[in-house]
Amino acid sequence: MFGRAVRLFLSVVMLMAGLTAGAVATAGTAHADGCYTWPRTLSQGASGADVTQLQIRLGGYPGQGSVLAVDGSFGPATAAALKRFQSAYGLAADGVAGPNTFNKLYALQDNDCTPIHFSYAELNNCNSTWSGGAVSAATAKSNALRTMWKLEALRHALGDQPIRVTSGFRSHACNDAVGGASGSRHLYGDAADLGAGPHSLCTLAKQARNHGFRGILGPGYPGHNDHTHVDHRGSRYWSAPTCGI
Repeated sequence: MFGRAVRLFLSVVMLMAGLTAGAVATAGTAHADGCYTWPRTLSQGASGADVTQLQIRLGGYPGQGSVLAVDGSFGPATAAALKRFQSAYGLAADGVAGPNTFNKLYALQDNDCTPIHFSYAELNNCNSTWSGGAVSAATAKSNALRTMWKLEALRHALGDQPIRVTSGFRSHACNDAVGGASGSRHLYGDAADLGAGPHSLCTLAKQARNHGFRGILGPGYPGHNDHTHVDHRGSRYWSAPTCGI
């Protein structure tokens, strides 16, 4: 009986020691949520999957009329976008992604990697599978994620007031049902229609020019007087004549 008690006591001690060791091993490590944790500080010259993850979140900070490449290579354009992001959130704009930058990104993302003010459901009221469009379901969903991070930047630039998304991804069936163009970017998952709210449609269209959208269609363009459309087409096409664009 005494021997069993001793063994039980030793087992408890060993378990507690293991838990303590685990706590020590992870102490001081900056962990995000269930989405992604950057393993290192990033600066110009770095490359890899962690740079790609950073670029996705910086997609809304390329500068007026520009688009940030998501290629996993940390070059001057990524550094410039990072500086704009850091400045926008009151961080030291040094173009180096370290703990302060990552902590801000962690605060801005949910467990599924979407920015906190937008969701996959918001970018897809067509179906739950992201299938049936012009690209694979995985690609459409990935495109939508990149669009959401650009919208998050747009939202922040406009005073962190809500932006209302009225349409996102569409399958061919959903696109046909609403009379969408046969080559609509909605079929690719990289388009969003924005409705008026705290901001006018023209305000949205004008500000979108700074946040990585190659396609901007708004008031004055046929069929777009009740929304502003943004997308990531292959080349720039902006037209919102009522807004001076």
